[in-house]
Amino acid sequence: MKALFILLLAQLCSASLVPEREKDPEYWRRQAQETLRNALRLQRLNQNVAKNLILFLGDGMGVSTVTAARILKGQLHGQGEESLLEMDKFPFVALAKTYNTNAQVPDSAGTATAYLCGVKANEGTLGVSAGVTRDRCNTTKGQEVTSILRWAKEAGKAVGIVTTTRVTHATPSAAYAHSANRDWYSDGEMPPDALEGGCKDIARQLVENIPDIEVILGGGRKYMYPRNVSDVEYPHEEKQRGTRLDGRNLVQAWREAKPRGKVAEYVWHRRGLLALNLTRVDFLLGESLHPTQGHRKGIKGVARLGRGGQCRAVPGSAGGRIDHGHHEGKAKQALHEAVELDRAIGLATRLTSTQDTLSVVTADHSHVFTFGGYTPRGNPIFGLAPMQSDVDRKPFTSILYGNGPGYKIVAGERENVSAVDFAHADYQAQSAVPLRQETHGGEDVAVFARGPMAHLLHGVHEQNYIPHAMAYAACIGSNRGHCNAAARPVTPLLLPFLGLLLLLLC
Repeated sequence: MKALFILLLAQLCSASLVPEREKDPEYWRRQAQETLRNALRLQRLNQNVAKNLILFLGDGMGVSTVTAARILKGQLHGQGEESLLEMDKFPFVALAKTYNTNAQVPDSAGTATAYLCGVKANEGTLGVSAGVTRDRCNTTKGQEVTSILRWAKEAGKAVGIVTTTRVTHATPSAAYAHSANRDWYSDGEMPPDALEGGCKDIARQLVENIPDIEVILGGGRKYMYPRNVSDVEYPHEEKQRGTRLDGRNLVQAWREAKPRGKVAEYVWHRRGLLALNLTRVDFLLGESLHPTQGHRKGIKGVARLGRGGQCRAVPGSAGGRIDHGHHEGKAKQALHEAVELDRAIGLATRLTSTQDTLSVVTADHSHVFTFGGYTPRGNPIFGLAPMQSDVDRKPFTSILYGNGPGYKIVAGERENVSAVDFAHADYQAQSAVPLRQETHGGEDVAVFARGPMAHLLHGVHEQNYIPHAMAYAACIGSNRGHCNAAARPVTPLLLPFLGLLLLLLC
């Protein structure tokens, strides 16, 4: 009865949820004409040199996730389907093909190598070419590829990484690391043959490969400390103790590598980050145990980085927790994270100018996440479809997964969702195939762009094209033949949600 009541209520309310203005055909005609005028203005292409580059990466933020997040954002503010995400306001949109060189449905390491290093790679490998086989350290030498972060650094720019996941996670680490396995976070996670072969763990590479990264914000500090060293915040939790076998304290090594006279600050919780006077900091390393909800502070930190007019460039990975939510089948967590990423995009937009800042929002891959069921206008995005299955006569939620942990059989039948709290944050949406973790999806992902040379991101591209287009816009990297010596100085600012990379520190 409860489910039937909800279905009837949705049907009764759907008509009243149509705004009066939308019943007038002229409303839609005026809207279309305004959109047309805006589109015609785009014929005057912005071909300035990009002073800043901002890459927001929503990990796992496929097109269905973008649409559902838009509806959620609207419903959180008393609107709905007609609302706009900040990324929706970007004038140029493309699609990126996400397959890895050896995988039709990709992983986050191979894709990160593509959109950061400009080269497609095998799944599970970081910052290396497709000549590297996962887990085989001896295939790595000579196959390393560099990232847009390094291109910016070599051009004399300040760079940074801001992420809501571990800074050693696959999404951000392709910016600085070269590894045959994305899981080699510290030497404590590496097999003996890899250590004997001379391969370095990812945390060590964070400190050594590009030692002058100005901003690093994320999680995963246990990989920076010797094995069994207690965590500063959770000293009694064994699983949070250090994991390194070489006995090194990489935070200390990070400090010692900085030039004399430069201010290097290390913070490990939100209070410490908020207390900093960022105008007096040259280098910032922040590692939280639970890096969530720090996008906006991370963006401001990047914007204020350095003193005396220092050039700035920061890769960031925003939105890493979108991926985590989907893998667990917890759509509510994934979509709220996407909305949080969108807030960070809005802040970055307000802090910069489209005349000199190229902003790009994209995803590394999609998920087998969907929503449907002929829901009426205004239906709660986490609500029920307005019908029952015509096979098992049970209700179902609009949001579903193709596979994952939400597969449940009760008394030999599909679970009746009216008997559970399907609006709970930890609710795992029903899936068609039982898996402990939901999988990625293989479809293309959207690429939103605005600012100088944003028109270069159009149509359907291979994912590895993205950093090449961004580098061209900023006159960094190898493709600089078009750059006018008289053009104003370039100051790239790279910000990928975890996650470019790495714009998602919470």
